Amino acid sequence: MSVIDILNTTDRFAATNGIQLVEISEGRAVAEMTVEEKHLNGGNVCQGGAIFTLADLAFAAVSNNRGMLTLGISNSIEFLHSAKLGDRLTAEAIEICDHPKLPYCEIKVWNQDHTLIATVTGRAYRTRNPFPPQQT
Repeated sequence: MSVIDILNTTDRFAATNGIQLVEISEGRAVAEMTVEEKHLNGGNVCQGGAIFTLADLAFAAVSNNRGMLTLGISNSIEFLHSAKLGDRLTAEAIEICDHPKLPYCEIKVWNQDHTLIATVTGRAYRTRNPFPPQQT
């Protein structure tokens, strides 16, 4: 299985929330979701946690595409615009620094009109364990 197939299958939280990876290449990953009723907060706009989860799946994909299990250790998110019911959101993660232990990424989240919804930075820790895990 490819990294995209593994993460789309095993990241149950993202899958339950309608978030799917659509592209992974060296140093880049893209995830998408459509804002549904279940994503709305009390202000009737998309919950920030849903936007963060979308960005986080793209971050996980780009970070784990180097063959070693890599886990996020630090993130920062800036919300620039609200996402609304029916918006199609796209998160693009770009690996800025492929450090052997502490890779760093920037993620941008846009809606279908290419309005920038949020920016995220992420630092990860690359373990010595292979990803995808070896079958025994």
